[in-house]
Amino acid sequence: MEIILREDIKGLGYKNDIVSVKPGYGRNFLIPQGVAIIASDSNRKMIAENVRQAAHKAEKVKGDAEEIAKNIGDTSLEIKTKAGESGKIFGAITALQVADALAAKGFEIDRKKINIVGTIKELGEHKAILDLHKEVHHEITLNVVPE
Repeated sequence: MEIILREDIKGLGYKNDIVSVKPGYGRNFLIPQGVAIIASDSNRKMIAENVRQAAHKAEKVKGDAEEIAKNIGDTSLEIKTKAGESGKIFGAITALQVADALAAKGFEIDRKKINIVGTIKELGEHKAILDLHKEVHHEITLNVVPE
């Protein structure tokens, strides 16, 4: 079943993308939640017109995302957490903690746009990817240190 996404869905696609999903997932979850519509001919034409009209706005949004990525650059974030003697931390580092560390540096990034590579359960350097735009992704370094 083909559907048109009305908003970004992590792992599935971005707004106005036409994606193929299983019929049960589309009819029972995505469409009732209001995050997707059926990809009929009339809906495809409507979305194409909306995309055409919003193209100049999209360029500005992409430019803003590239500017944020450029400003962040090779910034290394230091995240303090409680840790044991062996270097294992209590719990795990989450996207919320990374978003707070970015906010402390002056960058307001939504936690839903932060993808941590693997799970962070020990001290040291780790990577995270910021999905600033569907075409702009930026990798940052996380330095996890004990409190």
